[in-house]
Amino acid sequence: MSKTIHFLPDNVTVIVEDGENLLAAAANAGVYIPAFCGGDGVCGKCKVKIKEGEVASDQAKRLKKEEHDQGYCLACQASVISDLVVEIPEEIKKDGKALKRNPKTTRSISARSLDSLIGEWVVSPPVEKRFLKLDPPTTDDNIADLQRVLRGIRKGCSDCKEPTYDHPALLKELPFTLRESNWEITAILLRGKRQREPDRIIAVEPGDTTDRLYGLALDIGTTTLCGILIDLNTGKVIAEASAYNSQIGYGEDVISRIIYSQRAGGLKALQGKVVYTINTIIETICKKMIISPSDISYIMAAGNTVMSHLLLGIDPKYIREAPYVPTSSHFPLTTAADLGVYAHPSVRLFLYPAVASYVGGDIVSGVHACQMHKSPELTLFIDIGTNGEIVVGNQDWMMCTACSAGPAFEGGGIQHGMRASAGAIENFHIHPETFDPMIITIERTKPRGICGSGLISIVSELLEAGVIDQQGKFNRAIDHPRIRQGEDSFEYVLAWDKDSLIGEDIVITEIDLDNLIRAKGAMYAGYVTLLESVGMGFNDLDRVILAGNFGAYIDLERAICIGLLPDIDRDKFYYLGNASLVGAQISLCDHNRFRERSQVSKLITNMELSESPDFMTHYMAAMFLPHTDMSLFPTIKDKLSG
Repeated sequence: MSKTIHFLPDNVTVIVEDGENLLAAAANAGVYIPAFCGGDGVCGKCKVKIKEGEVASDQAKRLKKEEHDQGYCLACQASVISDLVVEIPEEIKKDGKALKRNPKTTRSISARSLDSLIGEWVVSPPVEKRFLKLDPPTTDDNIADLQRVLRGIRKGCSDCKEPTYDHPALLKELPFTLRESNWEITAILLRGKRQREPDRIIAVEPGDTTDRLYGLALDIGTTTLCGILIDLNTGKVIAEASAYNSQIGYGEDVISRIIYSQRAGGLKALQGKVVYTINTIIETICKKMIISPSDISYIMAAGNTVMSHLLLGIDPKYIREAPYVPTSSHFPLTTAADLGVYAHPSVRLFLYPAVASYVGGDIVSGVHACQMHKSPELTLFIDIGTNGEIVVGNQDWMMCTACSAGPAFEGGGIQHGMRASAGAIENFHIHPETFDPMIITIERTKPRGICGSGLISIVSELLEAGVIDQQGKFNRAIDHPRIRQGEDSFEYVLAWDKDSLIGEDIVITEIDLDNLIRAKGAMYAGYVTLLESVGMGFNDLDRVILAGNFGAYIDLERAICIGLLPDIDRDKFYYLGNASLVGAQISLCDHNRFRERSQVSKLITNMELSESPDFMTHYMAAMFLPHTDMSLFPTIKDKLSG
């Protein structure tokens, strides 16, 4: 049930879900409250007064009894349980005047977007289990064991096609499994790839195991791998996990890894690292659910073209060399165990097909998930990650391209960057006069780093407050202890060592800012170049669909403020989340939706940015916050001039 909070003296009203953290609610509403410890409750700065309503709060931290009696609480320790009127105490300057309060315009991309984009699906997975009670053989009925199983599958199913099998290992264990289980078995069947193809028996298990039918959806990212475990009997997501791609020690981007793969033993090492990361995710998920990896019956995976090649141990050498040709854009259905992946020996691993060298199955999966191939609306699909991919089009045509944005949006290349996990700064405000921060971390712990959404918030806030200029350089004229000369460049101290979880100052540096500007500049230049190649501009678009791991918490206004997204009608933006994972999830649950994937790859035509003379021009123009041409960002021009 939703609750209403009215903040005074800002006169800002926001609607939140029951149980929402009060400090996070204020930050999301653009209301500044001093908060240095990320929401851990130890700095005592976020003291507010509850004028009306009630909160659930841990008052043991940093509050005196008389303050509690007067209605004060720490916002970071308060959960919203009723409608509220909250008063934020005035801060008084040395001259006796109250500090100005200036609420910010913030805008998240509504969660409503997801259902409208991905539509509905039925629970009809590409793999199923059937429990069979077979009659034991007799002298009068002594057909072969396999034929007995096939007969049991067909029994009571008049329109079933004759199943097949395609793995000799099935026959090696079959006679023993049947007899040891007293002829009560569960057959695992893989549906035909196409409508008319028969099902295939891929395994036989003793007893009734139909209640343990699980599928794993995997997003094999350059920087991060994510996995979700799905109960294929219900279609429900029951566990999830993520991990840094262990290949990162051999290079942060796909080009570095292609180069490494050409060393002696390099390809094998890279394959081993990504398999190790997949197994780490599987072990984590299985421990959560107290199940065995052998209970996983199907793995649906999506990754960019290079990552798909490396997982299968295919040499990616020619992806990097003009004319940029992959070994294959369609990958064979693979037995997971043959790759070293922890799962039932019969489990198949499916990889989404690629389009081109740098537009892979992760994008096909995302476009498939949001049904661009069925929609008449002209759509710009953006997947922001280490390798940024972009698609424009609709049900009649699609054009795609990719650009190397670098790992900044996933925490890479940033001094205190990290994945979006506990302790990562995910939201940030700065007071325009005191330059003190308001820090919100994931899980409200002391800060230990900066994730992608936090990075965007920080840079946008520093820019609006005049702490940095549009080139990403700190204002040396500001005399403040948080703005200082660091070891390599100027920096802003987000959290002092006493307020951080890592026991050292957490900072953002000019080098970090430069890396972010390069990353966002590459993405923006990619949008413009691709749209111009089809004779269009941003105003021609009906929708912009944003995908990517960090986007769940991205603030739309801030992303536009730094020039990561175009300054157009905000209602055109939709958020899909980890689109690659969503597509894999849908395909795992509904084999009919899964079969539509071929329509997507056939519609998409690739454009190589490296072959476009216009890309570098647009890239250099975008190396500014938000852009060298401020007429492209009219709302941000007004905001910065104001």
